[in-house]
Amino acid sequence: MLRTNHTFLNYLDELYEKQNDSDDITLKAFSAGDKVLIQDHQLSHVMLIKEGIVKCYFVEENGKEYIVEFLGSGEVIGEVELIKNINCLCSIEALTEVIVYAVKISSFKSLIKNDLVLNNLLLESFAERIINTSSRASYQQLYTVEHTLKQLLQMQSKQNIQISKDDMAAYLGIAVRSLNRILKDLK
Repeated sequence: MLRTNHTFLNYLDELYEKQNDSDDITLKAFSAGDKVLIQDHQLSHVMLIKEGIVKCYFVEENGKEYIVEFLGSGEVIGEVELIKNINCLCSIEALTEVIVYAVKISSFKSLIKNDLVLNNLLLESFAERIINTSSRASYQQLYTVEHTLKQLLQMQSKQNIQISKDDMAAYLGIAVRSLNRILKDLK
């Protein structure tokens, strides 16, 4: 439910420390509720979450949100858009105070061309996302929404964060009204 990647975080920590006086990699802070990336907008930087939790979501043509993932430390964002040379596929919003490493696009392109470690980290990240997406799809078919909601509530408690009912419903792919009925039944 909450994706993290400490290996990728360690890699970028090292790059950041080694860069001398360059501004190729900077730290940016976002407050809870701030948009880190906006769907259909142009990418400004590739980012890696150093601290905090964000939600990654699509806004459909009917205006409804669908939360794809909750992302934490070490998760990279914007790399797919950079590789495919497209606008942002989804929006990323801070759920907590968030600090990211913001890597200039030209620098990230150079790293892709020249750094085998980065390429391996990206491949591992892509493979992990495919596995997680497949697992989540099958999980949603095999288990009840109630079961998934219980896990979401456990994650919320464990991470000591507050996830709104709108966000819970968007993650589960249900209406808030349905969520309220399920929450009532769980009590």
